[in-house]
Amino acid sequence: MTFPSESEQVFGGVDTHDATIHVAAVSDRGRDLDDREFPTTPSGYRRALAFLASLGELIAIGIEGSSSYGAGIARAALADGLVVVEVMRPDRAERRRLGKSDPIDAYQTARAAASMHRVTPVKDASVVEGIRALHNARRSAMKARTAAMVQIFHQLVVAPADIREKYRALAGEKRINALARMRITTTRPAAEQAVLVSLKTLAARCQQLKDEHEQLGKHLDQLVTAANPGLRGAYGVGPDTAAQLLITAGGNPDRFRSEAAFAALCGASPIPASSGKTVRHRLNRGGDRAANGALHRIALVRMSSDPRTRAYVAAQRAKGLSSKEVQRKLKRAIAREIFRYLATPITVPAVDDLRPLRQRKNLTLTAAANHFAVWPSVISELERGLRRDDTLADQYRRWLHAA
Repeated sequence: MTFPSESEQVFGGVDTHDATIHVAAVSDRGRDLDDREFPTTPSGYRRALAFLASLGELIAIGIEGSSSYGAGIARAALADGLVVVEVMRPDRAERRRLGKSDPIDAYQTARAAASMHRVTPVKDASVVEGIRALHNARRSAMKARTAAMVQIFHQLVVAPADIREKYRALAGEKRINALARMRITTTRPAAEQAVLVSLKTLAARCQQLKDEHEQLGKHLDQLVTAANPGLRGAYGVGPDTAAQLLITAGGNPDRFRSEAAFAALCGASPIPASSGKTVRHRLNRGGDRAANGALHRIALVRMSSDPRTRAYVAAQRAKGLSSKEVQRKLKRAIAREIFRYLATPITVPAVDDLRPLRQRKNLTLTAAANHFAVWPSVISELERGLRRDDTLADQYRRWLHAA
């Protein structure tokens, strides 16, 4: 163990695991000071921070995996007012040269924090922790429901002829509801009863998972709306899409130096693909693919129903651009817009007064929709806050007051 002088400053590094964390410290002159292992418990985090503080003036702590195994020590350090940075994993060449062990990794992390090399501001997991949990649970419910529906399909393929013909003609929810309601008589052979029991059980599972998906969606919508109402209110941004973008942002928009850096993170930055006289760009296949998928869904919604986007797409195709090139440009523009919502959260004008006002006037959704030449579902979604259109909302409110 090497004791620092009073003038030396200390940088900490944490190698994280499920049950333990290994903490190391280096001085501002690059000397290895000491390292020690602690359990991943609240008392273990306090002892680890006290250990680092005992070695000198603690300037910053580097943590590898601050949003996973290092979330606990990161929260404890932030609560103490310490500077915490996320250290990226070293490249393979460096790892082969230096070897790997908990002390080696901890000292590497500390040196990265001291030099501010391979570091980013730590993610504030507390902001998106609930959103991430609901998003993952909702996604897994849909995956499980899809798997059950696939099982039903394949089970019907090999089912007895009368069962197959009765339910194969139905599709989607009609098939699920019919299978869940069916009564199994004891007059059938045991093998057929087994097939019917399996189909009925799978259908009931599909219904239960659908209810879970809807309930989780309501809770998720409330959280993302509270976290960033402007993002949730943007055209084409649903609760799942907003949740994924907030998760990608890590609850800390300051991680992104610019909207160009955010576009690169989402795989929406243009990649040069020119050759000879051909000057063009192609889609970026890198970045966070989940965030890229969120931008893609927004683009598809706007291309199908947003008049301004449809006019833009038509103009770009008139210039001879392919569909992929148009989508690339559109996703880059959407990334720029989303970055503004993430970097500067804004409030959304309230619309909770529209439905009560319409009901007091004894007006139907159809009457309002006919007046504005839109579908009744548009007015309904506008009243419930599921569709953001500030111009239409203002016109609708003035019309209701005048009616």
